[in-house]
Amino acid sequence: MGTTTAAEKAKKWVEGKVTRGLPNRNPIEGLAMQDLVVVEAEDGRILCRFVVPKHLSDGEGNWSAGAVATLIDVVAAASIITRTSRIFVSVDFSISYFSTAVIEEEVEIEGRLVGEGKGKLRAVEVEIRRRRDRELVALGREWMTSVDLPESKL
Repeated sequence: MGTTTAAEKAKKWVEGKVTRGLPNRNPIEGLAMQDLVVVEAEDGRILCRFVVPKHLSDGEGNWSAGAVATLIDVVAAASIITRTSRIFVSVDFSISYFSTAVIEEEVEIEGRLVGEGKGKLRAVEVEIRRRRDRELVALGREWMTSVDLPESKL
């Protein structure tokens, strides 16, 4: 049996630990990530697809800003895992919202590692676009730092 790559570990982490809401995870995170599908995972990049469910909408049928933020944060961490096989947490996080996605609309979420600072710091950018017209829904930028956990936690 071959060695698992960092990209494969990131895919497994997103699809297993997050989307299936395994124990010791934030239940809000599990709800926000339910049914997220990893399309591609490679060194420093992860691409996912997601259909906005009704339970993540605001009163007007738009994807909730809080659910968008949760998804951005997890995809950002996953994009770093594709290179490092380590868990990362946010130390600085900003989101710009450009448009909306509505219930049952499919979006693509792409996380990219864009910089590596001294020590454990990494910079990540996450774009969310509607699939039908490629319009930018949100752009997240984060600085993240690694957490010392055993590899078995991935």
